[in-house]
Amino acid sequence: MFHTPIVPRARKRSRPAEASAPRRERVKFEDVRLYLVERKMGRSRRSFLTELARSKGFIVEDVLSDVVTHVVSEDSQASSLWAWLKGGPVKNLPVMHVLDISWFTDSMREGKPVAVETRHLIQVSTTPTPVSTVSQYACQRRTTTKNNNKIFTDAFEVLAESHEFNDMEGPCLAFRRAASVLKSLPWTVQNLRVTEDLPCLGEHSMYVIEEILQHGHSFEVEKILSDERYQILKLFTSVFGVGPKTAEKWYRRGLRSFSDVLAEPGIRLNRMQQSGFLHYGDISRAVSKAEAQALGNIIDEAVRAITPDAILTLTGGFRRGKDFGHDVDFIVTTPQLGKEERLLTSVIDRLKQQGILLYCEYQASTFDESKLPCHRFEAMDHFAKCFLILRLEDSQVEGGLQTAEEDRRGWRAVRVDLVSPPVDRYAFTLLGWSGSRFERDLRRFARMERRMLLDNHALYDKTKKEFLAATTEKDIFAHLGLEYIEPWQRNA
Repeated sequence: MFHTPIVPRARKRSRPAEASAPRRERVKFEDVRLYLVERKMGRSRRSFLTELARSKGFIVEDVLSDVVTHVVSEDSQASSLWAWLKGGPVKNLPVMHVLDISWFTDSMREGKPVAVETRHLIQVSTTPTPVSTVSQYACQRRTTTKNNNKIFTDAFEVLAESHEFNDMEGPCLAFRRAASVLKSLPWTVQNLRVTEDLPCLGEHSMYVIEEILQHGHSFEVEKILSDERYQILKLFTSVFGVGPKTAEKWYRRGLRSFSDVLAEPGIRLNRMQQSGFLHYGDISRAVSKAEAQALGNIIDEAVRAITPDAILTLTGGFRRGKDFGHDVDFIVTTPQLGKEERLLTSVIDRLKQQGILLYCEYQASTFDESKLPCHRFEAMDHFAKCFLILRLEDSQVEGGLQTAEEDRRGWRAVRVDLVSPPVDRYAFTLLGWSGSRFERDLRRFARMERRMLLDNHALYDKTKKEFLAATTEKDIFAHLGLEYIEPWQRNA
């Protein structure tokens, strides 16, 4: 059984005067700012814990203010603590983590800020977090470590996918936003009343929630899951290079299996689809974090052999803290503007020489700064990119490959995507490639709340009629007047 370690209370003892002077330790975690609540903790213990945290590289604020991200308390009376906090001067309380001392002790033990779990949160008795604090925008919500409402969010994802197969983008987005809202809740939905004022939950979503609460499942979702067309489209779109429209064409031709498709003389597969079928067993299987790190080492070695000062960043779900993914995404660029233009083609050549390139589709850059800002939504950016399938050896992965037990090859095929923006566009690309759903909602917030246009290329202020420069994601959040949200908190 897991036991939370207890930080020992500081013993009272006399110390030389010079020892009482605060020491300036090196800050390791600039995005996390702690405030230790003195109530119930006491001044001497608070001082001891403050010194402990600072010695490990944490920033501990002496005064509670809007710069604080994590409030830590030993007050077991949640209602009185929240009453005290709400009576204070802070405006950002809804987006702060209000945490039990267990989060602090876990973080001290690990030597870094641990992920916030439900057990760490201090909530007012058993009453759910007021729905007024739940924003309609994903960029103002933080992921809870555990999805407390998986039965509902799984149902919404099925409904979203079904609408996507029917080319109905509006309902598809609506169900995905509803799922994201429920994922952000630190409590489990147990009755319909608590959801009435939550954002992004329309009449259809509420009906599904009510049905699940009453029957333990949704009849509508079960009907979709048992529908032949849905099953076949889901099967076909699991192939690399096959989208909903192609899957629909195959279905309408009476094709119901991979063997049907491969045996149909009237179908001509493109190179991507051919590779998708050839390596289906590998690339339809999840990629582990260890495999992603091994691929990062391979790409890093290839890139630095060409440009030693290159910048390589892992993006996508792995950057958001996921343990598994379907592919591995990297941004690669150079500190010198323009030097990135031939970088990807050189990397591709090197991977070919190593004999590990199983498939490659390269798309040259079509980025044109004179065409900014873009006033319409575009799912993909215009930077140079390539979609690869690489051979990954078992010996290159710490702990070994994610393969079937009977697989004796000693290697597997893995999908890898690379994008190469100019360095002055790096921050915008990083934000976009770290999570398309999150960034899509961030674009909506920029447009609706700030009269700005945001995409993977730039941020444009329509009021000032000027582009806003950014070298980091934090710069973009600051321009939008938002508190920075760590990548691993962007899954809601």
